[in-house]
This record gives sequence, structure tokens and C-alpha cells, in this order.
Amino acid sequence: MKRILVTGATGTVGRHAVELLREAGAEVVALSRRTGDLRDLAAMPSLDGVTSVLLVWPFDTAEGAREVLREKLAGRRVVYLSSAARRGPEREVERLVEETAGEWTFLRPHAFAANALRWARQVRAGVVRGAHGAAGMPVVHERDVAAVAVRALLDPGHHGAAYELTGPETISQADQVRIVSEVTGIPARWEELAPEQARIGLLAEGWPPGVAEEVLRAQAALVSRPAAVTPVVEEVTKAPPRSFLEWAAEHAGAFRTPRRPSRSVMRAARIHAFGDASVIQVDEVPVPRPGPGEVLVEVAATSFNPSEVGLRSGLLPEVFGASLPHTLGWDVSGTVVGTGAGVTGFAPGDRVFGMVDGAAAEYAVAPVRVLAHAPRSVPLADAAAVPVAGLTAWQAVHEHARVTEGQSVLVNGAGGGVGLFAVQLAKLAGARVVATASPRSAAAVRRLGADEVIDYTTTPLPAGTDVLLNLIPGANGPSGENRTVVSIAGGEGHFVMRYDPRHLTTLAGLIDDDGLAVEIAEGHPLPELPQIHRRAEAGDLRGKVTILMA
Repeated sequence: MKRILVTGATGTVGRHAVELLREAGAEVVALSRRTGDLRDLAAMPSLDGVTSVLLVWPFDTAEGAREVLREKLAGRRVVYLSSAARRGPEREVERLVEETAGEWTFLRPHAFAANALRWARQVRAGVVRGAHGAAGMPVVHERDVAAVAVRALLDPGHHGAAYELTGPETISQADQVRIVSEVTGIPARWEELAPEQARIGLLAEGWPPGVAEEVLRAQAALVSRPAAVTPVVEEVTKAPPRSFLEWAAEHAGAFRTPRRPSRSVMRAARIHAFGDASVIQVDEVPVPRPGPGEVLVEVAATSFNPSEVGLRSGLLPEVFGASLPHTLGWDVSGTVVGTGAGVTGFAPGDRVFGMVDGAAAEYAVAPVRVLAHAPRSVPLADAAAVPVAGLTAWQAVHEHARVTEGQSVLVNGAGGGVGLFAVQLAKLAGARVVATASPRSAAAVRRLGADEVIDYTTTPLPAGTDVLLNLIPGANGPSGENRTVVSIAGGEGHFVMRYDPRHLTTLAGLIDDDGLAVEIAEGHPLPELPQIHRRAEAGDLRGKVTILMA
């Protein structure tokens, strides 16, 4: 029986190699970070009888590799897991292996299919953001890399080979997201970022600056010159390589169901004082725990509402009632990851939306009574645009205006978050809809069903409609008309939205039945929330803006 050392034995490739070696009848000496530092020579297990080594060097530099290879692995057959990129530390380890090993083989895989798991939270949110979505990569299944490694460890004829390993097809990042979406049934899309935006995101995830820049440069090159497929996996293993589609089907569960938070802290957008947008800061705070009747939600997104400017500024404290420090955000969409005692109706993995205080955070605790099951047909992050705006529009159309078939309805300010829903709900009620909007909003308002769109920047409000839904402060239109006026902007017919999750369930049904579209004007990461507040105060926002947590 051959005795083989596998370093990185619990990693992406190593765990498959251990399994395949044991299936082949080999004795495996497994070494991983859990069992000790590979560079700690004194703590390394006995290598008596070990003839071959799968070397996975899990460090950012080659420091320590010379001592390990010379003192512990010299003279043995070494199969080293390098990469197709051959970064500086990998080239150095390759050189050291050539110097010290009795026989050597280098594995140089292209991007692992498993790298897509880093998008899991974004996939659940429905929006995967990155640069160079068209970059073509022949992504390789980690089990195929392990299978080539096992053959090189057990069979003769591989000494001196440097194998470039790929999957069976070249596939773009955007297409990977599409395939994961199709396999999992989760609506998800790729959203292209400028390289500098993507770099900031990678650094926030903890990537070393040099690595982040190198990866982005490589991806940029793969847009115009996608990497080619090689036949090596099939030549060595005598079996065709697995496709990305197969990999995605095997790992669908990892995208659908989140785990409980792996860290005890999370990011949250908070204010410690009332004032201008500069008082908003992203803090690290403890992850909350759900109490009786509550659930812990992995937040996909919140959305910006203009009234949050008033809260942040300290206006109307008797209305907002915010104590400091205060986490911003009311609208929430996300996935349940934990439940408190006595919770019924929701379980881990359920996609939900609703209204809670403190939604601008990576996790939020919510009483189950305030949540509803999120619509299934739109990205989860987009569902965060619905609660405040959708309920306001619903109550304006159905409870206050009581719009009926055949009426004419004027929606003043139709390009805003509430207005876009109000136009659609009035049309669903059978009304003829006249909408006012700025030129930049006109196309969206018309697409969502308005029969006539008026540019309010150049034309006064028309007369002659049965109902006026006024969504803009100080604009009730011609006086003396015999029509119903409903307003969310003060003045005649003013009302304040009443939160009712039953109506959210109704709206979710309309969305899934293709009767109601969710229009997202912009999506931004959490650190950009202060900028959104500034733009809102300057009148530079249109429609619904979502704030993404991943």
C-alpha cells in the first residue's frame, strides 16, 4: 500500500484528493491548517514510508517552503498545486520543488468553479456586482484537479510535466451567474462595475491590494482574449472534465441556504448625532440575536426613502423617535438565518421582506409579525424597494382614492418610488392614468402603463381628472375642481402610510403574477449611503435606490 502525504487536506482540492486516494487503496497522511502549520517542521507527522506528496502551499509568500522541501520532502515524488497565473510565490515554490524532489509534477489549474461560492450571498440577494463580466474563463471543477493529482501521485510517466488544467468550456463571469441562477431557481443578475469600484469591494473583503489589482488586470485581459480550453484532464484521467453546469447543480444548496453568521460582528450604517450626511458612518457592531417571536435576517438590501433625510437631520423627533446611536434603514429584504423561541411561519432559508428599524446592516432582527414572504420572481435585493413605497401607493389608490374602473387618475410625481407603483396600481384598477414626470423619468413611467405623460418641468398640472394622487410637496393643482385629492406630501387629502404586512403579501402576489413591476433606478453598496443622502437633498435622485449589503 502506498503511503501519501496530502497537505491542505481539507481544502478545495485536498479533500477530494484524500477521498480519491483512499478509494484507490492508498494510505493517506492528511495535513491541514486544522492539524498544524505546514511550516512547523517539528509538529509535522511522521513521514516514514511516504513516497509521494500532494503539496498545497496555503500561504501568500514562499517563505518557509525551502526548509519544508529540503528537510521533509526531499527525494520524494511531489505533485505541487500551482496555478495557471503562476504568481511570484508559485514560481518560487515550483523552482524549489524542481531542486529538491525526486520526481515532480506541476498542476496549473485555471479559475476554480468553486470560486463562484464567493458570490453566494450576492446570488441570494439577486445582484452579483463585479468588473469584467465578459471575461472568458475555462473554469475547472476542483474534483477534476484532484483526479489529475491522484494519477500523478500513483502512476508513472508524469515526472517533469506541468499540466494546465481547464474545464470543458470557456465561460464568462456573467454567464456563471446566469447558470447558477437557472440551477438554483434564484433570480439573479450580473451588474457591471467600473474596475476601481470592484477593487474597493475586493479590498473591503480583505483581499491584499496587490492580489486584487492582479486579478482585475487578468480579468480585463480575458475580455478580449478568453483563455483556451486544454485536453489535459481527459488525457490524464481518461474521463471528460465536468462542466460548470454540473458543478453548479452539485452546489446549489450552498447558494440557496445561508449559514449563521461566521463572525460575531457586522457592518451597519449608523448615526451618533443628528446633522448633515456626514454624520452617517459604517460601524462594526455585534450581530444581533433573535428573541422570542423574532427571526434573524441576512439582509440582502434596504432602500432609501426621502423621509430618512428628516430622521437623520433630527426633524420631527416625535414622529421618528430615534435614539442615538441609531442604525438607519426601514425597508428590508433578506433571508432568514435564525429563529427565536415560538416562531412559526418562517424558517431558515425563507426569503422575506418588510419594514424594520435598522435595516441598513448586514443582519437585522425582525418580529415575525412584520415580515412577509418575498416575491419569488424578482431579485431579493429588488424586493427591498417595495415595502414603504409599495404600501404607500397601495393605500393611496385603494383605501383613500378608492379608484374604480373607468376613472381618470392624475399621478403627480410619477417618477418617484411611490409614483411608479401608483401608476401601475391605478392601471390594474382599470383607470386611465395621466402622469407627470421629468424628462429623465418619462420613459419608465410610460413603460409601466401611463396613458399620458406630462413634463411637469414645463407644463402645469392639467384639470379634468377624477382623482389626483399628489406625491410632490406644494402641488395640488387647479383649485375648485370636483375631484378626489389624495396626498403624501401635505396639504389637501394628506395621509400617512399604515404598515400592513398583509398588503405586502398582496403586492408580492401581483409581482409574481407579472401584474406589478419593481423598477430599480440605482443600486449602491452600504458605504455609499451618505452620498445617496446628499444627492437626495440636492434633488438628484430618481425612482427607487437600493442599498446592497454584499
